[in-house]
Amino acid sequence: MHAITIPEPGGPEALVWDEVPDPVAGEGEVLVEVAASAVNRADILQRQGYYNPPPGASPYPGLECSGRIAALGAGVAGWAVGDEVCALLSGGGYAEKVAVPAGQLLPVPRGLDVRQAAALPEVTCTVWSNVFMVAHLRPGETLLVHGGSSGIGTMAIQLAKAVGAKVAVTAGTKEKLERCAELGADILINYREQDFVEEIRQVTAGAGADVILDNMGAKYLDRNVQALAVNGRLAIIGMQGGVKGELNIGALLNKRAAISATSLRARPLDEKAAIVAAVREHVWPLLDAGHVRPVIDRELPMRDAADAHRLLEESGHVGKVLLTT
Repeated sequence: MHAITIPEPGGPEALVWDEVPDPVAGEGEVLVEVAASAVNRADILQRQGYYNPPPGASPYPGLECSGRIAALGAGVAGWAVGDEVCALLSGGGYAEKVAVPAGQLLPVPRGLDVRQAAALPEVTCTVWSNVFMVAHLRPGETLLVHGGSSGIGTMAIQLAKAVGAKVAVTAGTKEKLERCAELGADILINYREQDFVEEIRQVTAGAGADVILDNMGAKYLDRNVQALAVNGRLAIIGMQGGVKGELNIGALLNKRAAISATSLRARPLDEKAAIVAAVREHVWPLLDAGHVRPVIDRELPMRDAADAHRLLEESGHVGKVLLTT
């Protein structure tokens, strides 16, 4: 088969479309013929040499894919050859085939084609596990999403609105904020021109955000705590703004607030399977009914993954960028 390899870390040009050995489905796994994958920030870090795959994972980038089951490994039940699926991966999505633990498979939702489904696994699992399973967002609460026009942001807006929450977003352009509003965002904050702490306080009569979904990490840590409501929950899922920040413990104590930080890639298989099962139970009915949809900026041939990485690094996209085989 062919896959995107990274012979040496570097810029987008480090991604090489090359012929590699076919994967084989082991016990409890299925072999998926990949129709599409999607580009995530973690793929860029892996390309740069900062985010290696966990032990035993595929060396190729790609944390999600969609396609058709080509073979079943020993002990797999509930799936059949030819089923159209999408999957959460530890790596290997930028390839024509990938072996996937059966617990990380999801069916393609009604109304979506198999390529579009590649935009779903990483964002739905990230949002549901952090905003709902960890931070327990409830109807009537306010969720602040940093990077509202990203793949994760566009899904977070839709899922929060689906459960009856109010949604605030930050983004860097008027156009991106308008796209967030189309998805249901109630409070639009241009982080280049406005202070999100002051804006959140103003629109909530001083209360603050009940839940914050943050992709920035260190750069926003102190201000996120300032923006939290009493009993607020800050869920950190990225470190685009650095890895080391200063935390005011007194402010956190006064608000009886909580901070969590999670990632998906290195979790044990049983934890990933539990998240995927929860997503299938709670999110897939919304997708099947058309209440929630993936936001796809564009599709590019997988061999042109370098162009897709450049696009993501320029941050000119809204939603997901797909790579198709």
